[in-house]
Amino acid sequence: MAFQNKNLSVIAYANGFTLWHYAANETLATIATTGYFDAVKSLMNTGDIVIINASDNTSIKKLTVTTTVAVAALS
Repeated sequence: MAFQNKNLSVIAYANGFTLWHYAANETLATIATTGYFDAVKSLMNTGDIVIINASDNTSIKKLTVTTTVAVAALS
């Protein structure tokens, strides 16, 4: 299953930072794949945070946006 815009929502936005929430019936590994969020990369910025509710786990990840959207663990 691919990214679905209806599953993505904004929790908070301030000063160019967005806290996102994404829930889908897919595994965390699938959702955290680089490029998964590319359909909405024009809305996302490097440093944004996404809370992911996947079918097998829940996680908080940071985003890096270049030519593609990469998802990584918070450091």
